[in-house]
Amino acid sequence: MSKRVSKRYTEDRIGLGPLLLRVFAGVVVAVFFLLPYLIMFFGAVKTKAEIRSVDPTYFPKEWHWSNFVTMWSTPEAPLPFNLLSTLVIGVCSTILVLLVALPAAYYTARFHFPGKWVFLFLVVITQMLQPAVLTSGLFRQFVSMHLVDTWFALILVNAAFNLSFAIWIMHSFFASIPKEVDEAAQLDGASKLRVLFKVSMPLVWPGVVTAIVFTFVAAWNEFAAALVLLPTATNQPLTVALTKFVGQYETSWQYVFAVSIVAIVPVVLLFFAIEKRLVGGLTAGSVK
Repeated sequence: MSKRVSKRYTEDRIGLGPLLLRVFAGVVVAVFFLLPYLIMFFGAVKTKAEIRSVDPTYFPKEWHWSNFVTMWSTPEAPLPFNLLSTLVIGVCSTILVLLVALPAAYYTARFHFPGKWVFLFLVVITQMLQPAVLTSGLFRQFVSMHLVDTWFALILVNAAFNLSFAIWIMHSFFASIPKEVDEAAQLDGASKLRVLFKVSMPLVWPGVVTAIVFTFVAAWNEFAAALVLLPTATNQPLTVALTKFVGQYETSWQYVFAVSIVAIVPVVLLFFAIEKRLVGGLTAGSVK
């Protein structure tokens, strides 16, 4: 018995070193990625004079939490309307992408039709085009459609430019599921829509979550098209409103940092909200 205990103790001691090394590496990586956000947070609670000081410090001498309150009523930008605009555009763009990409990815993965790979290739080609390159063409197109300065215009742009990635990522997940799973459900009397949403979709939930995150973050951070298509200040998203605090002669850095912190929060909450569904989707729906 003593030899067995001694052997287990030796194995634990040997395994402790790599564990501590992994923990140390994780802490270093976390600090490396979190440090810019910490500096931004410290800047958000400083005064303009302290930020522009000739002898700057990382930590604020006085914590001005009021910056997070006064920024909502600054004359530079109507931030409450900008935040609402960003939320509406991001959520609606994501929903529109899922409504189109989900059946398209399922159909291309499950059925063969003439020109299937040409269609998928053209979908990838659209990923090479960015709104910044097509802003003038997009503006002329939406002027003819009388959609300039509307949320709907930016929702369409964001959905169009993120649709290709969503289709490809979900197509690969649907293609990895054996067709026998769908056939078994159809033998039990399930319709094709029921098979898609009740059987296949839980199995590809990690791919759906990836498409949701990618689309929402891309729509949340979109700048070029929003700057051109939304000239009215109350319709502009936070990415455009943030530039209003950067002037020709001076910049309100405390508000730039504070607005940036607020803009990060919804994306972080989204990741926390879907983390469990991402893991659970790997096994959900596979057992009848």
